[in-house]
Amino acid sequence: MPHTTSLPTPAPRPAPRPRAARRHAVAFAAALAAAPALAVEVGPFSLTGFAKAEVTRTTNVCEDCQRELGENRHRVWADDIVFGKPFGTRNSDVTLVQPYLGFKQDVGRGWQAFGLLSQRWRDGKVDLKGWLYERNIGVAHEDWGRLTLGAMTTRSWSAADYPSSFNAISSDFWGGGGVGTNTAWSDAGAGYGLLSRAVRFMFRPVELFGGDVLLEATYDIGKRGWDNNKPELLELYAKYIGRELLVDVIVQQAKNGEPVAWGKAPFGGLTPFAQDDALLGSSSQGVVMLMVRHVIDGRIEVSGGIRFNRWSGAYAVQTTPGPQGRWNSMFNVNWNGVDANGVQNPGYKARSTDFTLGTRYRINDKLSAGVSLVYLGKADTDNPSERGQSNTLTVGTASVGYSVTRQIQVYANASAYRYGRKGQAPLSMPAHDAFTGIDSRVADRGNSYGVGVNINF
Repeated sequence: MPHTTSLPTPAPRPAPRPRAARRHAVAFAAALAAAPALAVEVGPFSLTGFAKAEVTRTTNVCEDCQRELGENRHRVWADDIVFGKPFGTRNSDVTLVQPYLGFKQDVGRGWQAFGLLSQRWRDGKVDLKGWLYERNIGVAHEDWGRLTLGAMTTRSWSAADYPSSFNAISSDFWGGGGVGTNTAWSDAGAGYGLLSRAVRFMFRPVELFGGDVLLEATYDIGKRGWDNNKPELLELYAKYIGRELLVDVIVQQAKNGEPVAWGKAPFGGLTPFAQDDALLGSSSQGVVMLMVRHVIDGRIEVSGGIRFNRWSGAYAVQTTPGPQGRWNSMFNVNWNGVDANGVQNPGYKARSTDFTLGTRYRINDKLSAGVSLVYLGKADTDNPSERGQSNTLTVGTASVGYSVTRQIQVYANASAYRYGRKGQAPLSMPAHDAFTGIDSRVADRGNSYGVGVNINF
């Protein structure tokens, strides 16, 4: 189940400047694990991280209105709503804590060895049970690039989570609170966010067009035990870093991961259970994303992004017998329908396009403010059943943030939500109340406001 709160904003960093690629290759690579200004360091080891607390008040919330609580939105029995539930304004709160234990050691001749271990706790519990955010090791060379092996986050999630992603690659010009990110952008769509058995190679940065260009490729093979439907994920990433311009281009294509529309989703297999392998057919999904950020006069930042989502769809299949039997992770199903071969409950292909726009203003070194807009579009699909493909979501947010110190930021924000229609949520949303707390089957609009604090260490 997705969460509706944003991640912490990194500490302020100076604007990137064009420099010789070889001399600063290691510095750019180190930005992969960018940390706040304050860290505990013991020899080659460092401990950094963040803690966050946030309180939000949202209108038009219907608590536990879905009859089958916690069920995936693509299961037909999750469609039913319980009538008569209390409906109105509700408060919610969240705490996040994520430490990063890093290792970095120069070994001579331009080589550096490194490692990173990190987990996140949400409200005192592991955020995603069974998954680590970072557990990787690697080597870097100032002439040849950087190789990383293990568990890590994808760029389609961490770069899209700007400026709140703790590990974004030089993604922030001057940091500070004030805008944050809206998870309706970073956590939506057909991408995956967490990898477990990945290999990533970043090429040496090169100078181009007055800035530096980073090129990177990541490949992941998912969880063990899937022999027929082997998971495979390939992500290609390019980033341009200029004095006043940042451009991110991301292409992610995945096969035989759990079919989802949750940009933070872990990439494992078609279901959490490898014994389902022989019972299922393959599925695939992917995203192509472009994001641009530009600073004007050192104070005004404008940003925009476009994302193209693609899903193959996934047939609904019961994998264990009985009324309480287990089902697979289906996607965009025509329930009680049949395909051209007479197979029941077929899943249909779908494509959608999402957009984001934003601007923020640095009032001074401590105070900044901004506004953002996210639009999740309709989906193009041949599914004769309505599963949300005709709906949209528009989210407008205004926020202000104040840096008490380089390690402590406080912020406040207000958001307005508007669905295109009352009914199932857009296909690029993982749940009908994701990101907003407002179930699209119950209300087509609402708003929220909240306050929070980030502490980076």
